[in-house]
Amino acid sequence: MIVYNLLRVLLHLFIGLWSCAVVFPFADAAGRQWRIKRWSIKLLAICGVRVEIKHAGGAPDAPKALIVSNHVSWLDIFVINSLQPCRFVAKSDIRDWPLIGWLCDKAGTVFIARGRQRDVRRIYQGLVADIHAGERIAFFPEGTTLAQGALGSFHANLFEAAIAAQVPIQPYALRYLDAAGNLCSEIDFIGDMTFAQSMMAILRVRKINAELVLLPTIEAGGMHRRELADVARHSIMEALGYQNE
Repeated sequence: MIVYNLLRVLLHLFIGLWSCAVVFPFADAAGRQWRIKRWSIKLLAICGVRVEIKHAGGAPDAPKALIVSNHVSWLDIFVINSLQPCRFVAKSDIRDWPLIGWLCDKAGTVFIARGRQRDVRRIYQGLVADIHAGERIAFFPEGTTLAQGALGSFHANLFEAAIAAQVPIQPYALRYLDAAGNLCSEIDFIGDMTFAQSMMAILRVRKINAELVLLPTIEAGGMHRRELADVARHSIMEALGYQNE
């Protein structure tokens, strides 16, 4: 069964590559978003991941906001895209991943190099323009994936884009549960784990529930980026039920 599902994943990846190469150049923005959403939903289904959307405190999905989320796995991007496709800011290493890196690039991912302040400033300016143009921008402020049960510090630099664009922060809290309702450790994408190893671990589980919790927006007006990052982190930590650190 694992081999069969792995072949299904590979076939689905090649379908995505074909779509990006042949269809995307001729599709409008709405058409590309529809295809990204449909492709993400199908990938999650093959991996045995069921997505459950929750609205904490009745929080709506803000039409124009800078989206931030905790970061557990490479699957996070596709879980969020299954709700509404976004342009993600991701570390430049992902661009070198076989197949997935190319797909992320063609889907509009903005790649950022670690430790390069000039790169951060360039991307920040581009994000402001993209938000003004109506793009949905999302990023993972921890800057890396962490095992479930822990939440890293939030890097504040890119929060400046919400202040400059005069839009709120939309926090998402994301976790993965197994059939018994416990945190699914097989999802964790940490240490020296490769993409292939992660994929095999996920396919072995087969039944995973991804909970995506939409939290109340945080108004950016009058706040410093560091303050925004701290408030967003506290909101996500509280939603996940993690202990404050």
